[in-house]
Order: sequence, then C-alpha cells, then structure tokens
Amino acid sequence: MAIIHLLDDDVAVTDACAFLLESLGYEVRCWNDGGCFLSQADLRQTGALLLDMRMPGLDGQSVHEEMRQRGSTLGVVFLTGHGDVPMAVEQMKRGAVDFLQKPVSAGPLQIALEHALAVSASAFARQSIIRCYQQLTPKECELAALVAKGLMNREIASVMNIAVRTVEVHRARVMEKMQAGSLAELVNRLQQVL
Repeated sequence: MAIIHLLDDDVAVTDACAFLLESLGYEVRCWNDGGCFLSQADLRQTGALLLDMRMPGLDGQSVHEEMRQRGSTLGVVFLTGHGDVPMAVEQMKRGAVDFLQKPVSAGPLQIALEHALAVSASAFARQSIIRCYQQLTPKECELAALVAKGLMNREIASVMNIAVRTVEVHRARVMEKMQAGSLAELVNRLQQVL
C-alpha cells in the first residue's frame, strides 16, 4: 500500500491530518523535520508527500528540491498557510502535483493526494523500466532500439551484421531483462526509455 507522508513542523497539524487521512483508509507517516524526512524516508516508492512550505531549518522548497535531485518518485502536494500564486506556480513548474492553502477541507485534499499517488505510481513504474534497461549490454541496447523501431529479426540481423539466430538469442535476453511478456509490452517499455 502507498504511504502518505506528512511533513510539517506543527505537530498539531500533522496529527489532525493523519487522523483525517487514516479515517479515509490511507497509511500515514508523520514527520516534523525536513532533514529527518530526507534521511529516513524511502523517496523511491509509490506514495505522496503532503509538504508544508514554511518550516525552520529546511523549508518545503528546499525539501522538494532535494527530492528532485535524488530522483524521488513521491508525488508532492504543498499545504501551506503562507503561499501565494507565484510560489505555487514555481513549485508546480518544479514538479509539485498540487498547492493547497491551509485550512483545507477533506474533499480537495483527497483529490490532490489521489492525483499525487497516480503521478507517483507512473514515475515509479518508469524508474523500474529504466533500471531494467540499464541492465542491457551495449549490443542488447542496439538491438532493443531496432526492435522499438519495428524492424523484423531478419532486418535487425542485416543492420547489425549478425545471424538471425543471434538476433533471436539477444531479443530473448532483452525481453527477459526488460521483464516484458510480449513484443507489444517490450516495445511499450522501450518507448518510455528511448
């Protein structure tokens, strides 16, 4: 199950949000310090972060930037009492899913978090595909690019100057390493990384 992380220096706010979100069926983890969150939370998972903008030490903008630098797949929703339109626009340009003003009612909060979870699931799936692709040898990468272009085994053999049987062996390895069950699935996965 995806986790909703709450990061706010105001313990009363995280407790109230946690109570609300848990009553809606979410698994929630509360944080009151940006440094602790960054050092202890799994940033590469499917989940969402409800992030306060103003906090002592690392503020929300700094936490968000550090998450971007680390390749986090968490969907970020800012929740702040001190936001303005330029701040919201800037964070959305940097990849935040939403920017909400405190106090927020349950409906808009849940909609924002569901959107963040969907964005996160997509980012996590893409990173998984990239990790698979990084396991391919240079020869397999070359073959994968030709498969993604729609070339048949005989055409690939001609382009790569190898035997058709060798193409079949490499293609089977590419399918296995890319965790694809069919040619269509392989092409779909390759199109996300090429």
